[in-house]
Amino acid sequence: MEDTYSNFSGRTTAAAPAEDYRLYDRIWQRVAPELNPYPEVRQAEGAGGTESAALGDTGENLEHLPGAQSDPCCMGSAAMDSLQVLTGFLEDERAGRRTLLQLAAQAANPRTVRVLRQLAAERHERLRQLTAAYYLTTGSRYVPTVQVQTPAEEDFCAALRSVYHETACIGLNYLRAADGTADLCLEHMFQRMGKAAFQQADQLLRLVSLFVR
Repeated sequence: MEDTYSNFSGRTTAAAPAEDYRLYDRIWQRVAPELNPYPEVRQAEGAGGTESAALGDTGENLEHLPGAQSDPCCMGSAAMDSLQVLTGFLEDERAGRRTLLQLAAQAANPRTVRVLRQLAAERHERLRQLTAAYYLTTGSRYVPTVQVQTPAEEDFCAALRSVYHETACIGLNYLRAADGTADLCLEHMFQRMGKAAFQQADQLLRLVSLFVR
């Protein structure tokens, strides 16, 4: 008479091959290592030492099961390769926000003041997200290494011109960084921030047009 066993659905069917039990035990060791639902399998592995070879590629495939990898798919080792780029953006956003706030303090037109303060707030939000990404990647809080210098006094319109170019360039650099990173979450974040920076450049373009017409 053919051996039978009960599967997870409660149905009785033909006995599972020994290879199946080895596969199930591998999964149980990952999900709940304190349990031992297949003691005979582990005993056989300890005695023979050849069970893993019988599995062929199955053991390797288990490494790709969701949650089986010790290195996370996002903000892990792949993000570490872009850490220098990430810290560069952190410093750029700090300096850009400082410049926008200074220009807002110099502006006389209330509408111009509102636009510049809003742009500074948006750059502050990007700074917060970049700081969070740094922490998720390294496990350490970011400590600024570059002292933000107060921009030199210059003609207001000339200062707007400088900020426009800086904002457009950081947008371009975000998109380049998105293409250059192997980390999926950083790629998505850099793409989003690059588009936001170009939108800010468009707003600065409209501001400049009010002063040079």
